[in-house]
Amino acid sequence: MYYPAMPPQKMDKVLVLLNCFPSLHVPHHLPSSPPISSTSPSPPSPTRRALSLSIISLSTALFSIPVFSCPAASSATSITDFLDLPNSGGVKALDLRIGSGPVPDEGDQVAIHYYGRLAAKQGWRFDSTYDHKDSAGEPVPFVFTLGSGKVIAGIETAVRSMKVGGVRRVIIPPSQGYQNTTQEPIPPNIFDRQRLFTTIFNPTRLANGEGSTLGTLIFDIELVSLRNQ
Repeated sequence: MYYPAMPPQKMDKVLVLLNCFPSLHVPHHLPSSPPISSTSPSPPSPTRRALSLSIISLSTALFSIPVFSCPAASSATSITDFLDLPNSGGVKALDLRIGSGPVPDEGDQVAIHYYGRLAAKQGWRFDSTYDHKDSAGEPVPFVFTLGSGKVIAGIETAVRSMKVGGVRRVIIPPSQGYQNTTQEPIPPNIFDRQRLFTTIFNPTRLANGEGSTLGTLIFDIELVSLRNQ
């Protein structure tokens, strides 16, 4: 599926607003980190209008999420803190905590915790591994093989350069997000799953030119462990 690239100035706006996102929950057994004329004007074209609405939606999303504190108001966090990950197709990352463990290799089995949010739905959190509990009530990490292609490209790209114990926030553009409804991670709740995919793959909104922002994802990822294969 083809997605037009998000204009740089619009991505800059997203990055500035992301300063008000809450950080990933860090388990108690790990040290927590601070958040880093008279002539009538012609009507706008459908594509321009769609892009404008998309940015408004992103702005609303990022400001409407409840937060404990806003780094933008208390620190010098800026756009430049986010880095373009090399050969990522536009994935941007901000390390909230640098891990002290090893970096995974292609083919390793990795375990991560994450919060996943959809920018086009006012920052709606569509899934979190902290909601996936085992029989003892403990959160279950998401496990996958790096390079298997079963997981959305943006997550694989983010994890490749992380160290175990690290926490990273990533902005994943539509081209590196969900390309179909079988890519993982898949929300286990059927209603969340339907809402996620009917938004991302909405044919009417895609036809109106919203593809550059419609499927934009924000993930907070903690690399919990890895196992060499």
